[in-house]
Amino acid sequence: MKNLKLLRTASLVVMFSGLSACGDDVAKVSLGMFTTKDVLIDAKHDPKIPGVTCHISRVEANLSMADPSDMSISCRQTGPITKAEIASIDKSKNGEIVFKQSLSILFKSLKVRRIYDAENQTLLYLSYSTKETKGSDKHALSTVPLYGTQAWVKPAVPVAEQVN
Repeated sequence: MKNLKLLRTASLVVMFSGLSACGDDVAKVSLGMFTTKDVLIDAKHDPKIPGVTCHISRVEANLSMADPSDMSISCRQTGPITKAEIASIDKSKNGEIVFKQSLSILFKSLKVRRIYDAENQTLLYLSYSTKETKGSDKHALSTVPLYGTQAWVKPAVPVAEQVN
């Protein structure tokens, strides 16, 4: 019986530790003195393209049933981006998941998916919640153009001539 209680306690600790913020915290802003809600801002580096950093803000509501699905994302070039890095990524229409984090015990997850827009030579970062909330799937989008990086390829036809 004692081992069962210890196992349950350990399980709860593991489950709730997964809900806490990860080590990439940039800021934590309180939403007021009489609330347990905070806005967390995390910095995440794309594992395949380390020259891209995404800042993700979301509400953390301790001891609350608040919706953790509301989030915002902003991704920027913060280092070199090479042709080899672009060659290594998934270029399908669905792209690939680059970050994933549990948001609540209600089976909600925050996912960030990288999609490559070859025509515009731009990386798209789509953040979304895996659970519908009030009839809406929460999502946000940020883009990182490759223009000015080592990965940018000069178009065969100049842009000015494409318009005419």
